[in-house]
Amino acid sequence: MNKNQVKGAVKDAAGKVQEKAGEIVGSTEQQLKGVRKQVEGKAQKAVGDAQHALKHA
Repeated sequence: MNKNQVKGAVKDAAGKVQEKAGEIVGSTEQQLKGVRKQVEGKAQKAVGDAQHALKHA
C-alpha cells in the first residue's frame, strides 16, 4: 500500500463517522461534510490504487 491508498481509506472512514455523527445530532451540514470527505477519500484511494498498479505492472 502506498501513502495515497492509506490516506484515502482513513479519510473515507472519517467521513463515514462524521456523516453518522451529523445524523445523530441532526446536523445536515455535518452530514454533507462527511459525505464530501468520503468522496475525497475514495478518489484519493483510487489514485493510490492506480499508482500501485502502475508501479507493479
